[in-house]
Amino acid sequence: MAARKPPTERQRRLGAELRKMREQVGLSINEAAVLHRTDRTTVSNTESARSGVSSDRVRVWAANYSCPDPRYVDALAEMARERATYWWDEYRTSLNPALLDLAEMEHHAVALRSVQITHMPGLLQHKDYMRAVFQEAVPTLSPESLERLVDFRAKRSGVLDRPEPPECTFVIHETALRMWFGHRTVLATQLDHLLKQSERGNVTLRVVPFAAGGFAHAGSSTLYAHGPVPALDTVQIDVPTGQAFLHAETHLVNYRAVLDRIEQRALSPDRSLDFIREVAQQL
Repeated sequence: MAARKPPTERQRRLGAELRKMREQVGLSINEAAVLHRTDRTTVSNTESARSGVSSDRVRVWAANYSCPDPRYVDALAEMARERATYWWDEYRTSLNPALLDLAEMEHHAVALRSVQITHMPGLLQHKDYMRAVFQEAVPTLSPESLERLVDFRAKRSGVLDRPEPPECTFVIHETALRMWFGHRTVLATQLDHLLKQSERGNVTLRVVPFAAGGFAHAGSSTLYAHGPVPALDTVQIDVPTGQAFLHAETHLVNYRAVLDRIEQRALSPDRSLDFIREVAQQL
């Protein structure tokens, strides 16, 4: 897989996993280069995603590191094998690369868990709601930039239409259900859209009402993407400068625990849909 310039988050993740394998067996870059019958520059550039790596090389290096998990190695080899052009590539010169990394992460996830506090989940947003949200951006977006972002976010939702879509659980705080972006009718349309999306067999909605009280990470939104094996899970969080992607084992363990605790506070799926209907009726 020849690395694009700059490398994507997925390419950086592949390199990071190869580095992790090397470090787990206690080898320096120089020692690994001797083991692989290559040079230290190749090892270093591969681990930092400055250059690509073939699936065959991934398997050889994993064997040299005596990696005991064949499913993990198969998943890494598949990451290295990818050479396709995806729909988000057309935005590569016009949008923040982190947004493209987000679309790529969603595309390859086998399951998604999302917690949203003040906004509706991006994959479940109606276009009118998207526009109203982006109109609040600072600095103000040009009409062309705003529509490009709306178009991009709408295309992301295509992941739900795949023949084998990921299983998705969206936890939404009551704040997001009641916060107006644009006119009242925008929120009404969005709530109706939300209920229609809940009819998908792979979509589960859970609402955390104000009455549930406080909870861990109440001030931030989180997207947890399950990879083909747990070691390749990724957490995406919003930060003031855009998106951050976390995949250290400590992060994964902690965020799984956070999501579990938040879902314990949430209403059941059936009660959540009733709650959304009640909010819509109050508009």
